[in-house]
Amino acid sequence: MTDPIDPQIRARLLASFAAQGLMAHLGARIAAIAPGQVTLHLPAGPHLTQQHGYFHAGGTAAIADSAGGYAAFTLFPPGFNVLTSEFKLNLLSPAQGDHLEATGRVIKPGRTLIICQLDVWGVTGDERRHVATGLQTLIRVAETRADASRNAPP
Repeated sequence: MTDPIDPQIRARLLASFAAQGLMAHLGARIAAIAPGQVTLHLPAGPHLTQQHGYFHAGGTAAIADSAGGYAAFTLFPPGFNVLTSEFKLNLLSPAQGDHLEATGRVIKPGRTLIICQLDVWGVTGDERRHVATGLQTLIRVAETRADASRNAPP
């Protein structure tokens, strides 16, 4: 991810992410932003595990979905927002590590529908294990007044 991101798009994306209650509740944070690609990190914690001690698939899916949504968002002009219309996630192995890293990458930008590739890794130190992969369909929607005020850059 070497392409610089437009500062206005970055500010809108950061404000939108900050308005997401679920990402804040889970403790997710943005690790990287580039045109058509966003990476999120989710630190490990006992509140994110299932009964065997692995990350719960719900947390894995949530950060994959948000990473893809924000990857699409980086390609939108002001006045537009994004909603997920469908996604499929294959869980490849138990999700464990110091944190999960989810990357969403636009593979088919469209005027209305956008397709993203989703990948999630369990990360411990320098070791990465691919734990989930999927595809997502998103729809570009006009920003509402409520969106604009809630997601306005500071």
